[in-house]
Amino acid sequence: MRKAVISLLLVSAVITGCGSARHTPQSTASPSAGGARQLTDAEQLRISDAQQQLIGTCMRRHGFEFWEAERLSLEESRTLGYVLDDVGWARKHGYGSRIQAKEAAARASNPNLAYRKSLSERRRQAYDEALDEGIDAPVITVEIPGGGSLRKRMGGCVAEAEKRLYGDPRAWFRAEKAVGHLRSLYVPRVLADQRFSAAQNAWSRCMKRAGYVHRDPGASRQSAVAQAYRTAESKAFEAERKLAVADATCARDTGLRPIGEERESHYVAQLRGRYGEALDTHTRLQHQALDRAKKIVSPRA
Repeated sequence: MRKAVISLLLVSAVITGCGSARHTPQSTASPSAGGARQLTDAEQLRISDAQQQLIGTCMRRHGFEFWEAERLSLEESRTLGYVLDDVGWARKHGYGSRIQAKEAAARASNPNLAYRKSLSERRRQAYDEALDEGIDAPVITVEIPGGGSLRKRMGGCVAEAEKRLYGDPRAWFRAEKAVGHLRSLYVPRVLADQRFSAAQNAWSRCMKRAGYVHRDPGASRQSAVAQAYRTAESKAFEAERKLAVADATCARDTGLRPIGEERESHYVAQLRGRYGEALDTHTRLQHQALDRAKKIVSPRA
């Protein structure tokens, strides 16, 4: 039963596009591989959009309907990271609560979920098998930095799409998960770093002068979330925008983001002795996928 439940959750994630590039990590950016250029938000989204299109083409080839996930605008798809220093974006979107609500509504009303549910049991099983070969698909396991392991099915249209983009889906899964989980190793070091702590303390003093008492950007965002539970949506969003503008202004004035990014690069570099191959593979396959995605989809507006 547990296996079937996990299967349903994974199917839901794929067909609603939950595995897209948009995320809000604790760190300020994804770690780079040596001097290689990191992909921008727009470039990561282009890969994600290409993957959705490839999955859809494959599913229709197997005789099923498939709707690509509703796309946010490039502006709405911004990755915030730990530090927000874009005052204009904050003035318009706050911390992005309305964007998150829009995403949640799109996922809940995704036609793929309703379509899959409308299928007979036999056709639903065939749908799952076409998507990722179902619960009996080959599984790859990867050990992650900091301990533990992750598993993923490697089959069906999902694997076909990843192969078209990354060439080697298994190598991509290993590199992606290894690099993503490096955060558990370097983020605590960044947060405890003397230079970053000094900049964050300066940010906190700036916020206090603006009328807000928060020790760090994370606490500021949590206060906005807490207020949303106690206040009408329109008033809560207005308060969120004002708080986010103060947050971004103080981050910009204190240089919190560039300092955080520099210290992050410093601590990621210390991990290259053990994880350099994963970092290099991650960057190489990302750039390869981007080159291929450019031939499949246009960039988001």
